[in-house]
Amino acid sequence: MYRKFKADQIFTGYEFLPGNKVLITSGAGEIVDVVDEGDAGDNVEIFQGILSPGFINCHCHLELSHLKGFIPKRTGLVDFVFKIVTERHFEEAEILSAISSAEEEMTRNGIVAVGDICNNSLTIAQKIKGNLWYRNFIETSGFPPSVAVQRFQRSVDFYNSYAACLQNNSIVPHAPYSVSPELFQMINDFPGNDILSIHNQEITDENLLFENRQGDLLRMFEKMNIDISFFKPPGKTSLQTYLPYLNKLQSLILVHNVDTSKEDIMFSNSQFRTYNSQLFYCLCPNANLYISNLLPDINKFVEHDCSIVLGTDSLASNDQLSILDEMKTINQHFPVIELGKLFQWATINGARALGCDEIYGSFEKGKKPGIIQVRGVNGNNINDAEEKRII
Repeated sequence: MYRKFKADQIFTGYEFLPGNKVLITSGAGEIVDVVDEGDAGDNVEIFQGILSPGFINCHCHLELSHLKGFIPKRTGLVDFVFKIVTERHFEEAEILSAISSAEEEMTRNGIVAVGDICNNSLTIAQKIKGNLWYRNFIETSGFPPSVAVQRFQRSVDFYNSYAACLQNNSIVPHAPYSVSPELFQMINDFPGNDILSIHNQEITDENLLFENRQGDLLRMFEKMNIDISFFKPPGKTSLQTYLPYLNKLQSLILVHNVDTSKEDIMFSNSQFRTYNSQLFYCLCPNANLYISNLLPDINKFVEHDCSIVLGTDSLASNDQLSILDEMKTINQHFPVIELGKLFQWATINGARALGCDEIYGSFEKGKKPGIIQVRGVNGNNINDAEEKRII
């Protein structure tokens, strides 16, 4: 049994096809072919708007879903992080219920695969249901070198909990300002740790810390009673400081990139060509606006032909979990970016970054990427667009 889909446009994961093409799948949603309308035969289902592969959410914190609306907007990163660390502990039943609801929201919004940050094992029960595909990024942190061994072992314990019942797991660094060189080395050397993610240059103060030991992150260390008397600033940006520690990877996802310069981009792209590895820049614009009311200069990443992907971050820092809403925000602030690029970032690029492109991300024979309908697109403007999951 086959299903046949026709729309105003079909986005394959790579390009838009005109309305005279028909997408054919098996009854189970496996891609069979894309053919001319005249060769499709009968029983073609007609849809308005665009048909696209399911969206890929490359950065989420599902375990923080219970904090929706809890943290005020535009407090800045330091105060946001402090509230996350000190006030995230709710009753377990409430957390689990919020996790389930957040996953249902992602599914409803056409998301099929997620790169999820994990600091505990609370999302396992939901993930083993198999509603969405996950890559679990088990997060580790500890800026003082003296805590590196203890903190890494704690993350290994969580990793083992995930690996006992779920595939696609990695131990990843939280952020440059929260991971010591010793801890970076342990992450780099961990067996099978080939796809990583890191919160990168989310605020200017991160670079100030590494360049000359200044900025608001010093206040964060003080608030958290973390002694950093050992720290000697290397005199370089955070990205140029830590990236050489990660030289054994298949790919790395740099998340946020609000204060990533042209020089940082050139350095990073060159470094990963040397490693023969893939580097992805994940944009979470709605979270950036929620926390600090700032956005990265996305045109800069486009100009340097960077591999860009999209993420929602968490409901602690976002009003919804929708990749289309992230695309809308980019479209509003950077209208010169072509719609095809936005869809590519949301589909095949994301699938490649998470290592699930054999299944998801594009309408290619043998894949089961899901199908979503996007209506309300007006030329290159998607402000009024809405998504609906078809398969």
